[in-house]
Amino acid sequence: MDNKTLHVEVAYALPDRQRIVALELNEACTVRDAARRAGLQNQFPELDIESADLGVFGKVVTKPEQQLVEDGDRVEIYRPLIADPKEVRKQRAARVKAEKAQAQK
Repeated sequence: MDNKTLHVEVAYALPDRQRIVALELNEACTVRDAARRAGLQNQFPELDIESADLGVFGKVVTKPEQQLVEDGDRVEIYRPLIADPKEVRKQRAARVKAEKAQAQK
């Protein structure tokens, strides 16, 4: 039985540049395999494909080594967060509260 060819895109973005690579893969290819085969680590030396979180169309894939890609998927390679969003919101709220208290004096 012949393997079906799938058309998949792999995307990675930094704040100042992005790259999307179109690939043709066989149907037995996982999300992590697609990320590896895109070759983006050659253009982004800081990128660690093996430990990067991956997703498909904006949804994180919890087991990228097991989930197979489907025809038309866009695999996304996510960068690690620099700061915890909850902590940033807390700091912003505390700053606003302090500014309001200062303005009332």
